[in-house]
Amino acid sequence: MKKHLLLSAFLILGLTSCSNERAAIDNVESMKSPEMENFNKALRSVNQPKNRPTAEERKQHSLEMSDSRKELLVPASKDLILSTGISEKEMMHETGGDKTKIIVWANKIYFEKKKQINRSLKLEN
Repeated sequence: MKKHLLLSAFLILGLTSCSNERAAIDNVESMKSPEMENFNKALRSVNQPKNRPTAEERKQHSLEMSDSRKELLVPASKDLILSTGISEKEMMHETGGDKTKIIVWANKIYFEKKKQINRSLKLEN
């Protein structure tokens, strides 16, 4: 009888634990802004097979992204930067319209916001 009672207690504990993990994941996703979601989707789209560097680009051994790959990220990058309250004029002044600088800036914002979300989740737990 004790074995059955202990076994059921462990099963209930395990099921509760698993459901809490899903709630935490859902909570993280709900805390992301639409601009963060779009930037994340753009980052994933760059790594899709159809958007990977061509053989010619790989031969150049350049660490810089091709213009076609940058074009996939720039719209979502601009949206993310603008969502922080910075005007289009300020963004263009800071970056000079350079696609690489816009993407790098958006990357910093994205990971900083992600870090803030993780910190707030740690404080909740």
